[in-house]
Amino acid sequence: MRIRKAEAADLPAIRKIHDAAFGGPAEGKLVAALVADGLDAISLLARLDDEPVGHILFSPLTVEVDGRAIPALALAPVGVTPAYQKRGIGSALIEAGLAAAREGGWAAVIVLGHPQYYPRFGFRAALTAGFQAPFQGEAFMGLELQPGALNGHKGRIIYPVSFGIDVSGPASATG
Repeated sequence: MRIRKAEAADLPAIRKIHDAAFGGPAEGKLVAALVADGLDAISLLARLDDEPVGHILFSPLTVEVDGRAIPALALAPVGVTPAYQKRGIGSALIEAGLAAAREGGWAAVIVLGHPQYYPRFGFRAALTAGFQAPFQGEAFMGLELQPGALNGHKGRIIYPVSFGIDVSGPASATG
């Protein structure tokens, strides 16, 4: 498997990966919207035998901690073509993306995802619990790339309009 930075020409294949992985067009449309808005801070494509089989996207996210903004990313989405799932491709994409985020000087990453999957990478719901955000619950997690970036702090997490999230109030995030 080879992981490389995604390019504009990869967008049709990326949408196809997410449409298949999630069983519909929502995640593929999200990727296209984030790319169109220039919010694809880290976009990686996994290829096996020259076939695109997985993709991950990290987008800048407004995270205010104790009244100041920190450089943070939203991890969304990560998808692997169903025929290639359960082979470690998603994990490899997450690890490569987090390494790129660390190298890029980002302080934290926020994810809304499976509460039994993402903690293996260090994500914890406790890190987002003190924040006003459109999501709450065990599936809404944070990861500090810089020690202390989120831990024990209060603030707000605001998603870009491209995500299409109603920011009028929190929603339950249970998985």
